[in-house]
Amino acid sequence: MTESIPPPPSDPTATSATAPERKVANGEPGRRREDESGPVAAVANESPALTPPPDPPSSATPDVPAPTPSQSSTPISEQQMIQDLPAIQQSQPQAVPQAPPPPPTRMIQPMYVVMIASELAPVAKVGGLGDVVYGLSRELELRGNAVEIILPKYNNMRYDHIWGLTRAYENLRVPWFGGTISTSVWFGFVHGRKCFFIEPHSADNFFNRGAYYGQSDDVMRFAFFCRAAMEFLFKTGKQPDILHCHDWQTALVPVLLWEMYQHLGLRHSRVCFTVHNFRHQGTTGEHVLRATGLNRPEYYFHYDRLRDNANPYALNLMKGGIVYSNFVTTVSPRHSWEAKDDGQGFGLEPTLHLHQCKFGGVLNGLDYDQFNPETDPHIPAHYNAATPDQKYDDKRALRNRFWLADNQKPIVAFIGRLDAQKGLELVRHAIFYALQHEAQFVLLGNSPERAINDHFLALKQQLNNSPDCHLEIGYDEELARLIYAGADLLVVPSRYEPCGLTQLIALRYGTVPVVRSVGGLADTVFDKDVSNRPLHERNGYVFEHADDAGLESALHRALRCYYDFPLHFRALMLNGMRCDYSWNHPGQDYLNIYEYIREK
Repeated sequence: MTESIPPPPSDPTATSATAPERKVANGEPGRRREDESGPVAAVANESPALTPPPDPPSSATPDVPAPTPSQSSTPISEQQMIQDLPAIQQSQPQAVPQAPPPPPTRMIQPMYVVMIASELAPVAKVGGLGDVVYGLSRELELRGNAVEIILPKYNNMRYDHIWGLTRAYENLRVPWFGGTISTSVWFGFVHGRKCFFIEPHSADNFFNRGAYYGQSDDVMRFAFFCRAAMEFLFKTGKQPDILHCHDWQTALVPVLLWEMYQHLGLRHSRVCFTVHNFRHQGTTGEHVLRATGLNRPEYYFHYDRLRDNANPYALNLMKGGIVYSNFVTTVSPRHSWEAKDDGQGFGLEPTLHLHQCKFGGVLNGLDYDQFNPETDPHIPAHYNAATPDQKYDDKRALRNRFWLADNQKPIVAFIGRLDAQKGLELVRHAIFYALQHEAQFVLLGNSPERAINDHFLALKQQLNNSPDCHLEIGYDEELARLIYAGADLLVVPSRYEPCGLTQLIALRYGTVPVVRSVGGLADTVFDKDVSNRPLHERNGYVFEHADDAGLESALHRALRCYYDFPLHFRALMLNGMRCDYSWNHPGQDYLNIYEYIREK
């Protein structure tokens, strides 16, 4: 505010004459007029309070001060008052200046976005990547953008979730090792999302393996996918504003765009590259250059391009994605710092520092329509924060499904990939700790590594006769929903966790998470006892150190709260259900990023 109301004038005559006018103009000091609103009201309320003039002596009239020996006792005439009026008017306070109107909100023009990914829930899902691609695509479409998704056509996809599957492009000739591979591109809707599926016809059988990952030639499989996706966009004349690529499997897309396809006509597209997991980077040799037609190994083996930071004889596809993209995100703000500055970049820290001006973290969202205990078709009893008692019907259904004892014990669950990242030794410890401390335990998960699967299968055999434990080695989305709805606690003891969706789903379903303070877990779960958040935002239990003592400290507090303070435990459940970790905020964050890079 550049101008303020001057204090009342010192001349009693001027003060008494102007006070009534001031009241008419501004109302009572400190009180908003009925027609005031917005910025103008704020400015008026910030102004200094107007002090009324002092009460005159009882022997004087309100308009004339008591005479003094040096003053004439002659009354002031009406003519004299009129002559003095300009001076009186000048002494009046100036009107309250109005604040300038707020600048108009800058509207982001709708964009044409193409997602290129190796997973999409529910048709091809291994971890959270598939959920992110589906949820973000849906949010962008709800905001008026045109979104298409390009995926490999795996032979083990959930084809029952694809509507109207038909060939969209026949005999796409994709360059490969100096020749071409005939490829079909299929189109179909996955719960409303527009999807294209790449199907190569070659002896390599890239996507007919009965598995999404875990093959010895994964780098070549997904290098072909990148080249085929770009060739499809080029041959069909598509000109997306944004290519949004996910993880190392699609990291060659920005390299192909800037080194090859921009010279063929794809000059308008810009690339956002999201890293979901820095551990898997797609390191390979120069043969991938010959296969994709990039060639020039001496050029791409430069340290500032694709050469691996640790191995000068290897190419790193994820590094290429970071170098060549217009913006790079990871999936939570905490993990962006951990990857760049806390040793969780798995060797890519120097590259992230070099490109830190285009690197940041956007917390993943959760599709609140798909993951909704009020409408979820996979659970027998529906509920929300107003009817949480219905959750216990799902708990009984879960016990019946796994033949667990029907008692008063809480159910502790683990859902997810059986991967070293998830802290598997802590998962194992949590099983035995829960069973020894008046709790039941349910596990659902599998691993692409046979040794890990065999270990948990042996553990399953060891605990098979326990009425309080069931380990399900595999993954089934419908069964996962029943566990989320029926369990009381979900343990997530990850050694590192870029974001994590399991804790978000658990919160949505009123299942209290017990997590390690790392990555997206630390961004979304706040400890009941030691958080600096207000009580209504505390929604779980958190521990710092990835060891047995750390896990026990949090799990012990959670179990004691369940038994000794049931009302507090119920409050935690409701706090979690009231959280908003939908795609609403991340969707806007990504649109801001797209707008930032679209004209660069």
